[in-house]
Amino acid sequence: MGDSTRKIKIKLQIVDETGRPLANCQVKFTQKSHKFMFGCGAFEAVEWLNPTCDTNVPYYQDMMEKWFRLFNFATLPFYWGSFEVEEGKPKTDQLLKTAQYLAGRGIALKGHPLCWHTNCAEWLLKYDDHTIFQKQLDRIYRDVSDFKQVIHFWDVINETVIMPCFDRYDNGITRICRKYGRDILIKEVFAAARAADPDAFLLINDFNTGPGYEAVIEEALETGVPINGIGIQSHQHQGYWGKNKLKDVIARFSRFGIPIHFTENTLTSGHLMPKEIVDLNDYQVEQWPTSPEYEIRQMNETEEMFRILWESPAVEAITEWDFADDAWLHAPAGLVRERDNSLKPAYYKLDELINKEWHTEVMLLTDDKGCVDFEGYQGTYHIEAGSRTKDAELVCDRDKELLLLSFL
Repeated sequence: MGDSTRKIKIKLQIVDETGRPLANCQVKFTQKSHKFMFGCGAFEAVEWLNPTCDTNVPYYQDMMEKWFRLFNFATLPFYWGSFEVEEGKPKTDQLLKTAQYLAGRGIALKGHPLCWHTNCAEWLLKYDDHTIFQKQLDRIYRDVSDFKQVIHFWDVINETVIMPCFDRYDNGITRICRKYGRDILIKEVFAAARAADPDAFLLINDFNTGPGYEAVIEEALETGVPINGIGIQSHQHQGYWGKNKLKDVIARFSRFGIPIHFTENTLTSGHLMPKEIVDLNDYQVEQWPTSPEYEIRQMNETEEMFRILWESPAVEAITEWDFADDAWLHAPAGLVRERDNSLKPAYYKLDELINKEWHTEVMLLTDDKGCVDFEGYQGTYHIEAGSRTKDAELVCDRDKELLLLSFL
């Protein structure tokens, strides 16, 4: 199949401000962004745009400019325990400032997560279960409403397979999941998010890619839960999954007919975590260095994985976790080295794929009716016809055989 699923073939009629066809005219199409969402966590942007006296602003600015060259999709942190440390005092202003800036740079945004048993608000534990449940729903409605103008994607609930049996520490979300049932919790949190923003793209997300996650999704869909996307975490600290497992995961979850997002993709450029570790959080090391040899391994694995996902019609997004080394678990899983933002081989490889191999820039000549046959990767284009310019989204529309492109 190759990458044909990512392309558009369409006849365009180019007209001027008055509607007159621009006949026998040279028209240049330069792709600005893809429809496919190449994503990455953008947690560093929060610190960059909301600096304290200790923030190294030039360091974060340099990092983010390198980030912008690759990505068109950002995940922002809404971990309840960090977002609202003190009840009634959420960090809305900081996150909204960050979201507005990123949206202004043409970045699509996702909030992560709205409901999760880990990094949960500790102050919930002073309440009874009924109150905890209501506060969870209120939190979702508040945050989705506050950000609905800039954030259109949400990981509504995170890691539901393990949620009811999570026993590492007490938390409000596991409490209500056990008492009311996972199915009820999923149904209600999605309903709260949908009520706050009827147009939002709502995802369920999990690191479990086995039958348990499939069963959760199947039950939710059967009861009418408005799931728009299936989130697949792919933390590969213990080694690259390989093409066979990747294709198996895609095949099993594509049966639901819902877009798949690879939401948290980790490939390291250091030693691999021991296989006997069950909970990745149990692997605690002070240093997890990158090395030239393992950076080549990371580059090769990244290329193969991105090609597989790019060629899979069911997959609409992949999010790198994270951009810089020494983030979650201190793993060297970034595309830039933490000490100086120097670029790793995997960064150069993604730049080559996203901005060169999977990029369209073409000059076409219209016929005497102002028409051209356009073929290119779906996305947003900057279009030039003489002194006229405009930006336009060119994506597949099965109902249209001819698309009118006006320089109004």
